[in-house]
Amino acid sequence: MILCPMPRTVLIVDDDPHIRQLLAFALDKAGLSPVEAADGEAGLAMAQAHKPDLVILDINMPRMDGLEVCRRLRTDGDTPILFLSSRDDEIDRVLGIELGADDYVVKPFSPREVVARVMAILRRTAARPPQVEEGRMLGHGRLTLDLDGWCAAWDGAEVALTVTEFSILRLLASMPAKVFSRDAIIDRLHGPGFAITDRTIDSHIRNLRHKFATAGAADLIETRAGIGYRLGPCTGA
Repeated sequence: MILCPMPRTVLIVDDDPHIRQLLAFALDKAGLSPVEAADGEAGLAMAQAHKPDLVILDINMPRMDGLEVCRRLRTDGDTPILFLSSRDDEIDRVLGIELGADDYVVKPFSPREVVARVMAILRRTAARPPQVEEGRMLGHGRLTLDLDGWCAAWDGAEVALTVTEFSILRLLASMPAKVFSRDAIIDRLHGPGFAITDRTIDSHIRNLRHKFATAGAADLIETRAGIGYRLGPCTGA
């Protein structure tokens, strides 16, 4: 197993002590620094105290469920979130318009799979600088991407995106004429052979479309039936 080069804090929020112990052990072996919370309210307090680099969040918990925890975390920042779900039919809610989680794992799961997904998300966030600086830009129509600052804008107004959403949009904008299959998007984001479903990509695309539609962009991403996605003209039409 490849160890994380720098200690990164991962907050595990789950009411099952066995799951917390299992994940904490696996994350610690991977060179990460796990901290734990047994319910949603405690998870929010721990997030405030430890400022984790990533949160692993169970959906079904007493006192405050994971969906509400995610909503509150999103109001304070863009900390990456990986959801633990007991039912596959919850995934559209998890990755959907309101929440915008970065990834998910359905129970029962392999601790190695969770660690792999955590490391993939952290590799993407590690590329972000500590502050926004002038640097490389991508522009297409009314869309602008600040690659060094990890900032997306429509007509100069920032559109808040998760790490995964920005990564997908950056990929599409890098070759606006190219149609990317779902598998190609997964390979570019996570590396070849990474186990993730097409539904995950579709959910992130829906999320991107909704966020930009709110800003006036109705033509951000085009769907090519049976093939995949490409960047739209980004004219606002």
